[in-house]
Amino acid sequence: MTTVLVADDQPLQRFGFRMLLESQDDMTVVGEAANGAEATRMTAELHPDVALLDVRMPGLDGIEATRRIVASGGRTRVLILTTFDLDEYAYSGLRAGASGFLVKDAQPEELLSGAVATGDAVVAPSLTRRLLDAYVHHLPAATQPGPSSGAPDPRLTTLTDRETEILRVMGQGWTNTEIAERLHLAESTVKTHVGRILAKTDSRDRVQAVILAYETKLVG
Repeated sequence: MTTVLVADDQPLQRFGFRMLLESQDDMTVVGEAANGAEATRMTAELHPDVALLDVRMPGLDGIEATRRIVASGGRTRVLILTTFDLDEYAYSGLRAGASGFLVKDAQPEELLSGAVATGDAVVAPSLTRRLLDAYVHHLPAATQPGPSSGAPDPRLTTLTDRETEILRVMGQGWTNTEIAERLHLAESTVKTHVGRILAKTDSRDRVQAVILAYETKLVG
């Protein structure tokens, strides 16, 4: 059972999300919050698998709430709700540690597939890929070590050659199924590799691992 906290300042939006999520046998909404402060407090109390946060809320917004939830070190994954495809707030969400993004006019099945509390989950892949592609151009030069520096990035030194290869194609937006098909591996083997990559690079989830691939210039 995946537990979800919904945070949005509009009651009808929260009601709609609850109805949709709880239409699934394996999902339940454990709480609703009307602002970021409530979302942060309730996440600490309820420890949901997923916190679904609107980016714009009164008082403490979704970005700062994400930052605080991630900094607490808990297991909760944060999904940011944005209004537009390339909402400027989404870049801040990445830096704050969000595990993914969803536009509010997304199809219901996109939300349902996104509300999965596993490191393999990538929310709205086309949106996430575009955001990451744009995000890399906003990185300060000091955070973009690459081959020209003469030494491998220390965050990658523990990876095997195969794990490095898989991290590179993850950064290119390949799903596990695509990786398995194109690299002629069993999908279960790919999942094992992805899990090891997350553990070795101290990445909370797949999105954070993809950010690492961009930052270290595995993906150009």
